[in-house]
Amino acid sequence: MTTMNKAKALEDVRRIVSYIEKDELTDEEKDKIVKDSIANFNENVNPGWLEYRKSVSTNAAFVEWTDTEDHFEDLYGTQFIDCLGGFGIFTCGHRNPAILKTVKAQLDKYALHSQELLDPLRGYLANVMAMITPGDLQYCFFTNGGAEAVEMALKLARLATGGRWYISTVGAFHGKSMGAISMGGKGGYREDYIPMVQQVQHVEYGNAEAMEAAIKNLHIVGEKVAGVILEPIQGEAGVIIPPPGYLKKVREICDRYGVALIIDEIQTGMGRTGTMWRCEYEDIVPDIMTYGKAFGGGIMPITGIIARPKMWVDKLINNPWILGSPTFGGNPLACSAALATIKFMLENDVPGMCKKKGEYIMGKLGELQNKYPTVLKTFRGAGLLICMEFPEAEVGYRVTKGLFERHVMTAGTLVNAKTVRIEPPAVLSKESIDSVMTKLDEALADAKAEFKL
Repeated sequence: MTTMNKAKALEDVRRIVSYIEKDELTDEEKDKIVKDSIANFNENVNPGWLEYRKSVSTNAAFVEWTDTEDHFEDLYGTQFIDCLGGFGIFTCGHRNPAILKTVKAQLDKYALHSQELLDPLRGYLANVMAMITPGDLQYCFFTNGGAEAVEMALKLARLATGGRWYISTVGAFHGKSMGAISMGGKGGYREDYIPMVQQVQHVEYGNAEAMEAAIKNLHIVGEKVAGVILEPIQGEAGVIIPPPGYLKKVREICDRYGVALIIDEIQTGMGRTGTMWRCEYEDIVPDIMTYGKAFGGGIMPITGIIARPKMWVDKLINNPWILGSPTFGGNPLACSAALATIKFMLENDVPGMCKKKGEYIMGKLGELQNKYPTVLKTFRGAGLLICMEFPEAEVGYRVTKGLFERHVMTAGTLVNAKTVRIEPPAVLSKESIDSVMTKLDEALADAKAEFKL
């Protein structure tokens, strides 16, 4: 870097930091931020990002600047009701005051841990997690993102069982790091990275017989399976709910063959689907469970795994670093956010809020499907993890754009392009829900007219 570039960088960061620290921006500053944001994304982030956003919104250059409770707000004060929820992050709402208060208090003490001394919040959080998760789940390992948590779960399954194979499902989504995407169930996300983790088989989701056949056949030919990884509801596949009893059957199969059952609760957990954990609703105890998204209360990124005692084998106890050692995993700020989130969820019965409001939204969607049967093909969900399915992806994009025009934020799912999610904060008011449903009615009418459905 030249001296001139260093000087320009210092000038720019001083200006940018001033934007952050100011209570109010001038119109000139707002215009500058918008212009800079477009240029920066095109020149330094990804030149395809804004073009991609145009397919799902009417204006890809809206710049978000603040948020609160159930909505985002752009630089100029335009409010968007949040029915996307950051793909499940904002279950407790945006900048939840109770959670934010705790994080600010921790920030005034210390932000990151020394890596050597005992950091008490990590221990407290692990202990509380053992209390609020099913069965004998006990030992926690904290990470920063969902894919990283999945990587730890996959590694732990191998350490604990000695197996090398994994069974995943078609349509699955577990993240995009190399191990996680190896488990993924959509070719478009995998093809460019082949070969990846090689010892993986994918079977039909919801088909316990196919799961058992895959495991049995591998064992017959001398190949030991380390783990089965499943979402209790497939989120990015379009909120696919398995048939009753499926997870119990898979649990029995895993027990029979000595295979670790990994349940990925990163999107379904923390109250989102109407119970604290979806595996709790299904009355099973996984050997390893991943969690994330809403775990940091919409304030801090934190994810992780929790496992049964039998998974914490001597090899791992004798060398605690063998599983992983993320520098920022379980840091004090993130743990304070997770602890405050659990406190808020238990005090306010957030899972119950999700269940009740989800049922209300599903009832409204039933009325809209009766009104627009050629547009809204079907809908399904549990709690506030809901999706609408359309005849073609383009119809869903048009509905999404129609909602965006009316200042409602939502988006499609990553694996099934024909589906659009409704995944709002649990604190979304009934009045806001009714407003969203009115706007959705109008967007469906627009799509019906445009596509002559």
